[in-house]
Amino acid sequence: MKVLDYGSIELIETWGSDERIIEAARMSTGKGFNGWGTPYHAVGCPNQGDKIVAKCPECGQGLGDEKLLAYLWNNKHHTPFEMAGLVIEVKAPIFVFREWHRHRTQSYNEMSARYTPLPDENYIPSVERLMMQGGANKQAQSAGAVLTKEDAERFREGLRIAYWHARETYEWAISHGIPKELARLPVPVARYSRMRASANLRNWLQFLTLRMDPAAQWEIRQYANAVADLVCENFPRTYQLFDQTRVK
Repeated sequence: MKVLDYGSIELIETWGSDERIIEAARMSTGKGFNGWGTPYHAVGCPNQGDKIVAKCPECGQGLGDEKLLAYLWNNKHHTPFEMAGLVIEVKAPIFVFREWHRHRTQSYNEMSARYTPLPDENYIPSVERLMMQGGANKQAQSAGAVLTKEDAERFREGLRIAYWHARETYEWAISHGIPKELARLPVPVARYSRMRASANLRNWLQFLTLRMDPAAQWEIRQYANAVADLVCENFPRTYQLFDQTRVK
């Protein structure tokens, strides 16, 4: 899934499901998962299809566990949501990773420029991105100056020049025997890197709560939106509850 100019998010694996969350919540009663009472992407009793019933007359399966799922979420009984999760691979600018790594409930493994050169790819924001107003987010606001499209283009060209000089210094250092762990010093925070991130569903949803918020920096919001698509695809009922209650 493409994000920004050179970035991406790729699903590596998932574990658990909406059904497993129900099973975990019923550990004390031993009733397990009974079934959903409302259809969702053809999920439901195989004998009844999309028909909504209290119990299937053929298999005897009781339906309606979406009520329990909603009760758990709406009343903040979030422990069962730790029984599911996903691992993703992310390619993003280093400054996005610095924000992302503040979520210490995730596990990370990022490629290291001590051992391998980072790809010569750097983020250059579009003119439209540069012209965005900060709104209520004071960190995103300028110091009173009014940005013109001409100045935005000049900034973009300045970035290209700065990135070129950084790359030249880096490659010269490598070719003259400077250790890679020191040759990387000129690398800008706009340079793309890669990492894998793993977390349970409860903590992914907390990540989305903060990083899909309008006050979050625009760039990491684009990555959060991509993560949200993966969560929605793999845990549709849980994501539906989350989406109904989050601040937009």
